[in-house]
Amino acid sequence: MSIDRKEIFEKLSKELEKFPDKAVKETILFLFNIIEEDAQIIQEQKEEIQRLRDENNRLKGEQGKPNIRPGRKSQEVSKDKQGSKNNNKDISSEKERNKDKQGKGNKRGTKNDKIKIDRTEVCEVDKSILPPDAKFKGCETVTVQDLIIITDNVLFQKEVYHSKSESKTYIAKVPEGYEGGYGPHIKALALILKNVCNMSEPKILEFFHNYKIIISDGTVSNMLIKKKEIFHEEKDELYAAGLISTIYQQIDDTSARVNGENYFTQIICNPYYTAYFTFENKNRLTVLEILRTGKENGGKGLQYTFNDEAFELLKQLRVGKKLINELTELKSDRHFNKKEIEDLLSQHFPSLKERTKTRILEAAAIASYHKEEDYSVIKILLCDDAPQFKLLTKYLALCWIHDGRHYKKLSPVVPWNVEKLETFIDRYWEYYRKLLAYKEVPSEDLAESLSAEFDSLFSTKTGYDILDERIAKTKSKKENLLLVLKYPELPLHNNESELGARQQARKRDVSLHTMVTDGTRANDTFLTLVQTCNKLGINCYDYFIDRIKRLYKIPPLSNIIAEKSRESSISITT
Repeated sequence: MSIDRKEIFEKLSKELEKFPDKAVKETILFLFNIIEEDAQIIQEQKEEIQRLRDENNRLKGEQGKPNIRPGRKSQEVSKDKQGSKNNNKDISSEKERNKDKQGKGNKRGTKNDKIKIDRTEVCEVDKSILPPDAKFKGCETVTVQDLIIITDNVLFQKEVYHSKSESKTYIAKVPEGYEGGYGPHIKALALILKNVCNMSEPKILEFFHNYKIIISDGTVSNMLIKKKEIFHEEKDELYAAGLISTIYQQIDDTSARVNGENYFTQIICNPYYTAYFTFENKNRLTVLEILRTGKENGGKGLQYTFNDEAFELLKQLRVGKKLINELTELKSDRHFNKKEIEDLLSQHFPSLKERTKTRILEAAAIASYHKEEDYSVIKILLCDDAPQFKLLTKYLALCWIHDGRHYKKLSPVVPWNVEKLETFIDRYWEYYRKLLAYKEVPSEDLAESLSAEFDSLFSTKTGYDILDERIAKTKSKKENLLLVLKYPELPLHNNESELGARQQARKRDVSLHTMVTDGTRANDTFLTLVQTCNKLGINCYDYFIDRIKRLYKIPPLSNIIAEKSRESSISITT
């Protein structure tokens, strides 16, 4: 006789609360946890076996199992042909977070109010079909949008003068933006197609050829990445302005490819801008170097110092006491550049292990950054719990959504534990919504109440060991998750930088990698400019035309960021 395990689990789960014998109940809960642990191990082994199978198939020149995500309407955990859980489980928390907003309609204005009318045309009724008593009652308006793309090829006749006395010829210049044989609108359109529409260079070339523009693939490439100093400078300026526009910055990273090698793109942002930086590594020193990037820093790069804070950081980074004592002879307030500190460490510690050396450099670089006077030092960094972001700023705020994903990743098999997990997730996002309400009307009493409620909520014991361990981990991050009680202007999540990372990912999907340094730099710069223009409500095409033609009717983006920051500060204080 076959035993239906699911039926037994469900029956036990329903009857468990009614068990009068506490010892029996605890024993059953203990067995439930053993089952959950075994189920987790089995799932991990299945995934590892599948990974090894895929690798074996690739080595044989075949393809591995396709990584197909479940559709939006599919069950939260789908099943493959063998009945194993699909590791593409949906871990989005949007439904739970926005529970109170469900069912509320979105009010949208009519689109006709936003349409610019270029011409008006009267549509006449065929008079031959009208009866004798038909009377004219006016016109009914219908707005139709259309777009016409036409060439505007110009034959410039440049005046030429020659001075015999000076032995010099004077030749008129073409208007700004028309240099190089192509006008500003083609140049701006190429930038839009590449950086807004995410078109590949071959497709951009095909687009121009379809409209009878005679242009080569090399010219298109140069148009996108060469001689873009004014845009690079504007990126530096807006980034410097963005760093001081709020007391916090959000950061995230995503993968990138440069000439076939794996790189990483860091995304730093706040409500007024988004900036992109692609580097070979994503370690703590790289992130710190990016935070010090900008015109105000004068391109100095990382600086290092062995002051009191550096030695405190060495302890936190778990550098050995003996080595810390030996480093005290280097203690001073002097700031070293990269070469100077490398020479210093080589001279005093020639056999230093690479990992230990990195920790020393990190401590010295962070201490120098915190003592910076010529450059804005970020006070709060909002991010996920990745180690490279820690210790860099005075405060570290963690993302509630990242933390919530850990709960959605749990996949209990016992109905009792499924119910415990679902109940706790509901309580989790209910508390999150209370924090959102606090941000709107903050007060000291409410902050104390929410802090106490946090302690109570994340001291919960469900009997489901894996869930209880996860709850305890969240409680250990209280200071980082509840920094919003001290600074209500802080977001509760890091979606801003994640959305920025998504833009880099979309470009990577279209153009797998950049091939040259100019291309990588241009990719970062134009991603920065496009995403910042979007946040500031500036039309990207208008912006590109304005800069290419040197009109500067659109103010520097750094000025707009500073102005919006001032307006926000005024509204908060009033």
